Amino acid sequence: MDIVIITADELYRFYRAGEEETRALRGVSLEIEPGEVVAVTGPSGSGKSTLLACLAGLDDPDGGMVRIAGERISHRPDAERAALRARLVGVMFQSGNLVEHLTVAQNVELAQRLARRRDRSWRDAVLARLGLDGRAQARPSELSGGETARAGLAVALANRPALLLADEPTGELDEQTERRVLALLRDQAGERTGVVVASHSPAVRRVADRVIRLRDGRLA
Repeated sequence: MDIVIITADELYRFYRAGEEETRALRGVSLEIEPGEVVAVTGPSGSGKSTLLACLAGLDDPDGGMVRIAGERISHRPDAERAALRARLVGVMFQSGNLVEHLTVAQNVELAQRLARRRDRSWRDAVLARLGLDGRAQARPSELSGGETARAGLAVALANRPALLLADEPTGELDEQTERRVLALLRDQAGERTGVVVASHSPAVRRVADRVIRLRDGRLA
């Protein structure tokens, strides 16, 4: 029997500013299986990005627990969460996971070094699979929108993650490029990776095995 890729149990996350309190997550629980694509949907402010941040260990929940491949990532020191994330998780943002002064290839190599998994042949294979082998020496400022999205996915896949998290990965893409990126995410699930995509896009819902809807920080 396959191990569950990720388990989130009763996650709560509150943000406070003065006397104001925002309840971003209120008792959210879920499990993701190997090879499963899960879409997280809901209106703006429903908690989608907060949920992904907690799943990745980029943020720590105020209550509840997250385990990735059986290892607890929540409620640990930042350095320990970062080490687990580098080894087990790939994160793809709409923008922001490319270092501007590095080439595409160097961005992938940096992610590999952080995971202590430097493998040039894997880097080259990932770039070729994403149609970026001819753009490996380009810097982010020289890429088109579609190339930037694919380069971000290459960085997310650099450590051969057990879990791939994508936050609005196609929000700024044209329809054709969105289809290509989503096909690549679907292909990655075929490698037994758990894939979670937070998005407003109907196209994301169509490629998902399961759709989770959030409203006001709760599962709807």
